[in-house]
Amino acid sequence: MSDQPLAQVHERLGSMERRLVALGVTMAAPFMTLSFLALSVIPELKITDRGLVDVSRFELVPAGD
Repeated sequence: MSDQPLAQVHERLGSMERRLVALGVTMAAPFMTLSFLALSVIPELKITDRGLVDVSRFELVPAGD
């Protein structure tokens, strides 16, 4: 959400995604992925400062390859 014009938000998001690609991120839409994890419709997984957590098992989820 933003109070900025859509075109400006779109450009800034693109800029941030290009920076992530330059850092080696290969997933499509990384910011959408992160925002999706925070939704309450996924009660089993939560992202924290320690990583992705399986809430049902109280364990960190290992990073994928």
